[in-house]
Amino acid sequence: MYLKSKLLYLYTETPLHAGAGAGLGAIDLPIQRERVTHYPIVQASGIKGAIRSHAVPVGADDALKREGDVVFGPENPATGDDHAGAFAPGDARILLFPVRSLTGVFAWPTSLDVLRRWQREATAVAGPNLPALPDKEPDDGRCFVPDTRGVVAQDTVVLEEFAYTVDNSPMQMVKDLAKWLANHALPQGDEYSWWRDGLQKKLVILPDDDFRDFARYATEVLTRIRLEQETKTVKDGALWTEEHLPVDTLLFVPVRATRFRAGEDEWRKVNGWQKLDGAEAQAAAVLQWVEDRVNGRIQIGGDETVGRGVVALRW
Repeated sequence: MYLKSKLLYLYTETPLHAGAGAGLGAIDLPIQRERVTHYPIVQASGIKGAIRSHAVPVGADDALKREGDVVFGPENPATGDDHAGAFAPGDARILLFPVRSLTGVFAWPTSLDVLRRWQREATAVAGPNLPALPDKEPDDGRCFVPDTRGVVAQDTVVLEEFAYTVDNSPMQMVKDLAKWLANHALPQGDEYSWWRDGLQKKLVILPDDDFRDFARYATEVLTRIRLEQETKTVKDGALWTEEHLPVDTLLFVPVRATRFRAGEDEWRKVNGWQKLDGAEAQAAAVLQWVEDRVNGRIQIGGDETVGRGVVALRW
């Protein structure tokens, strides 16, 4: 049973490719998606692996490796079945998906389906102090916005080649939501102040089906090649396409923890954990240990050596 939980937000600063393997369609290497909704996700195993890699880097000393084994489970395959880890992240799910806008460069669309999923998870993890959401989704061809500036021109928002008429009825509610997300979900720091201010003008709530279609078809698709060293021509068979989540995507991850599952002789050696006999205290220590060691920016997904997958964290 999980005893403590938090919400972790991931903000993409470079395109992110969490691959689903070989694709059956036009894209050779698509990203991971939910089976039913087709919303982009990053599976929990990838999140856990990236967090562990950052918390316990290659070359870490034995003491840090021992702490990592308690938190994440044994890394050594020979002892991997001794006990499970105490830290359990969920899948990273979409919250805001950037789309090209005729006004304001780009907008941050979302939908009530996505927001209610987030609200459900955030309430379970962090409590009920969340902004209210509109009672119903916008009518077909309409959208909700927090401000008449930003991405609105003549009461219209144009995303890619699709135009939406602004419905002003829930504007104050959407404004409160945008302000909450800017203050609690986007990364902290002065370097992000422009984006926090921009979100309060660029948030757009679309009809559920429209948002789903943008999340399916408005991702970045990059063509990559590998060259023959001598001739500088494309190596035979080395031309492929990859799908990426675009820069400025916002994802949320529920993270949970339980008591130490390692033996006492293992976790009591960790400085500061010797007196953590209560299960809830141990779970809280696990989350704090991870948060202390994994903050700022980390890399998630593939193509690390070409700069993909850099995300900023907000606990």
